[in-house]
Amino acid sequence: MEPRILSVQSHVVSGYVGNKSAVFPMQLLGYDVDYINSVQFSNHTGYKSMKGQVITEKELRELIDGLKDNNIDQYTHLLTGYIGSPKFLKEIVALYKHLKSVNPNLVYVCDPVMGDNGHMYVPKELLPVYKEAILPIATILVPNLYETQLLTDMKIESENDVWEAINVLHGNGIETVCVSSAELPATRNELLVFGSCRKGTPVKLKMQIPKIPAVFTGTGDLFSALMLCFMEQSGSDLKKSIEKTVAALQAVLQRTYEYAKGKDASPRHVELKLIQSREDILHPEVVYKATIVAGPVLS
Repeated sequence: MEPRILSVQSHVVSGYVGNKSAVFPMQLLGYDVDYINSVQFSNHTGYKSMKGQVITEKELRELIDGLKDNNIDQYTHLLTGYIGSPKFLKEIVALYKHLKSVNPNLVYVCDPVMGDNGHMYVPKELLPVYKEAILPIATILVPNLYETQLLTDMKIESENDVWEAINVLHGNGIETVCVSSAELPATRNELLVFGSCRKGTPVKLKMQIPKIPAVFTGTGDLFSALMLCFMEQSGSDLKKSIEKTVAALQAVLQRTYEYAKGKDASPRHVELKLIQSREDILHPEVVYKATIVAGPVLS
């Protein structure tokens, strides 16, 4: 089956988060992408106000029923990001089961968007649904450090803590875990990326990248989309995939940062320069290398 992706995430009219951050790069890299917007907002929450609509689990089910009725429900990948309610997330589980019945080789890439920097920005009732229903079915999981703590009930303060948490996540049956950004007490001026894959030859990887002195929105959505594509392109080569993902993402962020310098603090000035970075997405220049970490991967 030719790769075909179904992406279920948020949508904004102006700016680049959720599907607005994920769909263009995946299409640019050559993939057919269908997408469902879990919410439709005027802009992201970093602005002073926001207007829009939230899709319900019933409306999601109706959309999927329409795909079923017309026999256009064949996908190789399911990608999920921001989900705003427990009922909608439970409907994602039903969606996964259906798509898996159509294609037993379905790959599910889950970005468990719940919060960052010690704060949840979704209802706390989503957490047990992620733990009990989503973790056992995800193929690739791409949480940030805070979400990793939430999903494992662990306090993470060191690299050893990160690896212990990743092993807990592997214990749920997840093939590949990639902690998309981690700022630890010992590495305040750098961000760390951790990856662990138990498919084929197990491998554990770590990357250190300089921290750009700005706050961006939509980076996690872009990260998960790029990881999906580069894992597919490379035959699940985690090292190549993480390096290319980080290279493309860093190029986008650096271009955005350079544009925003000297301008006022409006969030519109730090909207990702995604379109302007299309060549960096297509041909990422790998500057930072992932290093292999010794030690067993939980199998």
